[in-house]
Parts: sequence; structure tokens; C-alpha cells
Amino acid sequence: MSTGIVIAGEGAIGASRLSPSLRRRCLLLAAAGAAGATLAALPALAAAPSAYIPDPDDPYRSLPWLDLRQEIAGKAPVAFDRRVEVLGPSFAEDPMNVPISVRVDPTLGTVERIVVVVDRNPIRKVLEYEPMQARPSLAFRFKLEQASPVRAVVRLADGRWVAGGTWVDSAGGGCTVPGATRKDGSWSQTLGQVSARLFARPHDDGLAGARLRLQVMHPMDTGLVSGIPAFFVNRLSVRDGQGRELARLAAFEPVSENPVFSFDFARPPAGGVHVTGSDNNGNRIRKRLP
Repeated sequence: MSTGIVIAGEGAIGASRLSPSLRRRCLLLAAAGAAGATLAALPALAAAPSAYIPDPDDPYRSLPWLDLRQEIAGKAPVAFDRRVEVLGPSFAEDPMNVPISVRVDPTLGTVERIVVVVDRNPIRKVLEYEPMQARPSLAFRFKLEQASPVRAVVRLADGRWVAGGTWVDSAGGGCTVPGATRKDGSWSQTLGQVSARLFARPHDDGLAGARLRLQVMHPMDTGLVSGIPAFFVNRLSVRDGQGRELARLAAFEPVSENPVFSFDFARPPAGGVHVTGSDNNGNRIRKRLP
């Protein structure tokens, strides 16, 4: 195969047809052009590495966190604070059911929203929780694709953003395999059924309170398994007997199959509890506790 050299106005000329001196001159010009192109690119190359430097305050030094932080908080700073407590297993034996609990210390102030994300999941947002009249704490299970930081990013009423997290190791694969009820086909027989219990529970601060634990029967398909579209519970609302909204939760695909959620209250809700919600196909979820 012959090489070609382009000369302005002449097109491509086979190198074998040039005299040795002209061939050397063309090669020098080509080398100079390549060097010039490299020099021209240096400003961009010098600027680019900043996008690949982890947040120096991030305890996990995770590059995906840079995008996650911006998606959640925009340009607002996010401070890491030990008072945002995220608890989970150091190693997830079952990557399809990884237990996580989140608790925000009341000394941080009033919590408006808690966003739980997993840096290395294919779908990184797990849920958003607005405690409203509930305590800023939550327990649930989710699907983990590979070892990753699991974070709770919290917006406070004064506009500040704070975050905490934990590292969960795992063999992985939790997001890309079908759940048990999807495999045996039983999901259609139990879809939308809710079991719930409200019970007294003392809190870490010594005050008596109440915990609502509920399970919604649902396959919670991520959409990452061939032939199975995304199908998941996307909204839950907890109200008291007078219809006042106490807590609001938006769930996403990584939440585990037949999800279980635990909500904490400073005192038992007046007049019982009414849970409503839906999935992304519009199926309704309802449960009332006396």
C-alpha cells in the first residue's frame, strides 16, 4: 500500500513519486503541522483534567459524584456531615435486597428532602423522601449493581445541602436480573397489595414515638432486563386520620422487589394512617390503618 502526501492545489501524490529532498521537506512540514495541532489543543487539555478530579471533600473520592452533586443540588455547595447517618452492610450478600437506613440528626435543622443515590448503579437515584410531619429517618432495601458509595443528600429548610454516606461492597448484578415474582409469574396475582403495621418505638433521643412499616407487593422492574420494561412504584403518601399529609416518597427503579419502607413519627398519627400511591403505569396503591 502506497502512502499519499497532500500538496495544496495538487491533491494526493504518492510519496514514491517525490524526490528525496522534497519528500523530506513534506515530512517536516507534516510533523510541524501535527505539533501545531497539539499545541493548539493544549489549552483544552489543560482545562479538561479539572472535570476528572474528584471532589477533595468527598470521603469516597468518586468521580460519578461530580455529576450527581450537580443533578441534585445544581451549583449549590454540598457539605459532608457526619450527622447525616447512612447505615448499610459492608458487604451485600444479596445484591437485590440491600438494607439501608438513613437518619438525619435534628441539630442540623429542619429537613425538607432526602435524596438517596448510588454512585455506580446504572440507575443512580433510588428515592426522594420529604419527611414533612415525620422524623427525618427512613429504612428500605434496594438493588445494587456493583460495589459503590451509597449516599443520602439532604436539603435543609434554610437552603443548605448536606450529605452522608456509606460504602457497600458486593458481587453485584442486582439491577440487571429479574426478580423472583417476575421469574415465577406470581407478581400479577399480588400486584398492589399492601401490608402495614404501626407500632410504638423509642427513639435515640429517648422520646417515645411510632414507626410505620409497610410493604407493597410489586415487581419493581428496572427496565434493564431484556424484554421487561421498567415497572415500579413511583409515589407514596402517608396521611393521618384527618387527611393531613405526614410524609411523601418518590421511589425509582433500584428499590427492591416487593419494597418495604419504615417511617418514623414523633408520636402516633392522630386517627390512624392512610397510605396512598401509584406505580409508573398508573396502578393505585391504598391502605388504611385504624
